[in-house]
Amino acid sequence: MLPCLCRSSLSQQGNPAMHRSAIPPAPTTSSVAVRTAFLTVQDAAEYLGLSHHTLYVWRHRRQGPPSFRMGPRGRVMYRVEALDAWVREQEQADSRSNLALNPLSADPQQRIRPSA
Repeated sequence: MLPCLCRSSLSQQGNPAMHRSAIPPAPTTSSVAVRTAFLTVQDAAEYLGLSHHTLYVWRHRRQGPPSFRMGPRGRVMYRVEALDAWVREQEQADSRSNLALNPLSADPQQRIRPSA
């Protein structure tokens, strides 16, 4: 015979893990938006597909995506919008993905030849 999982029997058993009120409420959309608007170094590294060490090195060298310190402990944080904008800038600056910067996409007569 299966045990009864009705609310009255659960409250009588005293098992809070099985009780419905022990389930935390679903997060509101505003709290989810705030939580995902800022990323820690570890989360930003995962978001970009990099190691967290790379982000720390770039921050020390004043390279890479913009970051800032937040809170009393000075935790390094990244804005998701800033990460997306930084990635777009990298795509535009790379001559392989930006045809306007790629010298091989120009007509042969317009290519600059190095003087010997």
